[in-house]
Amino acid sequence: MKGMRTKASIVCIGGAKSILDLGLTIEYLETHGVPVLGYQTDVLPAFYSRTSPFRVDYRLDSAKEIAAFIETKWALGLAGGIVVANPVPPEDELEESYITAIIEQALKEAEEKRIIGKAVTPFLLDRVKTFTEGKSLQANIALVKNNAALAADLACELS
Repeated sequence: MKGMRTKASIVCIGGAKSILDLGLTIEYLETHGVPVLGYQTDVLPAFYSRTSPFRVDYRLDSAKEIAAFIETKWALGLAGGIVVANPVPPEDELEESYITAIIEQALKEAEEKRIIGKAVTPFLLDRVKTFTEGKSLQANIALVKNNAALAADLACELS
């Protein structure tokens, strides 16, 4: 895959998308030589939650450390990108078992209503927002702001 050989670093919004198979995602990235760095975390954040059952490859606690990792990888001529998993701020987190149950309920509804393809994600996001009484939207907004702040700090360190 061409994209896996590009010098790129992706700062994820709270880790992987909440409805993805996180284990499969980690396995895919590993297979393609893409390290997953946890920003101030040892585990892959699960979007709305700071936790999941999956560990990141390396924990780094500052934008400076992440920049040094990226620069070293590139200096060694190692191909491929890097994923920086940035968890939702603690005050905006939805507890893992709570949000997992809600996502499973929304997935079941989508299946029962035979919602498929491109319609699945908007349906799920709307149901999750409804089931959490808007808390998931609050978390999502906090994720975007937190992600932008880390990405900006990282860009400054790399320039």
